[in-house]
Amino acid sequence: MPQYHGAVEPEHDSSERIGVLLVNSGSPDSASVRDIRRFLDRLLSDPRVVELPRWLWLPILRGIILPLRPLRSAHKYRAIFAAGRSPLLQLSGELRAALEAELATRPTPPVSVAIGMLYSKPSVHDAIVGLIDAGVRRLIVVPLFAQYSGVTTAAVYDKVGSVLASLRRVPEVRYVADFHDHPDYIEALRASIAAHWAAHGRSGHLLLSWHGIPSAYCDKGDPYPRRCHATAQLLADALKLREGEWSVAFQSRFGGGKWLRPYTEEVLDALPARGVRTVTVACPGFAIDCLETLEEIDVTDRARFLAAGGTRFDYVPALNARPAHVLALANLVQSHARGWSNDSAARSGVAFPRVVSIT
Repeated sequence: MPQYHGAVEPEHDSSERIGVLLVNSGSPDSASVRDIRRFLDRLLSDPRVVELPRWLWLPILRGIILPLRPLRSAHKYRAIFAAGRSPLLQLSGELRAALEAELATRPTPPVSVAIGMLYSKPSVHDAIVGLIDAGVRRLIVVPLFAQYSGVTTAAVYDKVGSVLASLRRVPEVRYVADFHDHPDYIEALRASIAAHWAAHGRSGHLLLSWHGIPSAYCDKGDPYPRRCHATAQLLADALKLREGEWSVAFQSRFGGGKWLRPYTEEVLDALPARGVRTVTVACPGFAIDCLETLEEIDVTDRARFLAAGGTRFDYVPALNARPAHVLALANLVQSHARGWSNDSAARSGVAFPRVVSIT
């Protein structure tokens, strides 16, 4: 049944209010085995994530993986959940608030920003309904995945589309498909690594680690690895790194199939044997720190590198709510709101400014 929201119109001109929906994958509600199992069930049941036929995959998922994997993962989640709270949810809330505050300083129509998670709370459904009830009639959807992939960005399109299909009043929608080469995003990454080196000293090698996907997805046309390598090259150029001073690898494999290579753990194993005993690791594909960065990289892979003969391992935190990240997203939103914002400015007699670069 279609759902009905916004029956009573707000007093302001709702046709001018713009909503911004930031979407990420999500996180378990807690570090309990039950909540981890619920989250993994939602994540791994998505055909965008695992493309096997449902008749084959779901019995494996629910008969083998879900009874066992949450038990093994629980201690990892407990290690990063401060006071029982997900760092991804906490940091996402900080980013949402900072972006809304930044957009409020610009001469645009009123803007409301919400966070929606694909596989956990707050859900994409609740975020969209909340924005509509707040008077939003124009919506910009920003998947927090700078490098497009069918596994992530297309899953956001699917989820948003299914929510809109259930609503009576559907807002006008624009999607941000990709920003892997946006100058402000590259500058935010550059600044974060440069600041880390300024504070801690530069290491012998910069490893840029990205979440992997099955190689078969790329063989079918997923542009994700090309996007990752393009971002990496732009970032290396911005940092003025020479060949051999940096490399790209892929992490977070699941299952036994062939995934994008080289694997992060194999690169870290090999670096000390090449004489590289100090390494800086950054994960540009993760907008917000989460299990894959805080535990997999900064705990497990750190120990791996040191055990292989490394002497120093530095992890550069994700962009999170850093001011440069907030400005990059605000400029991205502002550029996608053109036309909407210009219409409002014309009615009010305000000249709408050009997008301001943070570089």
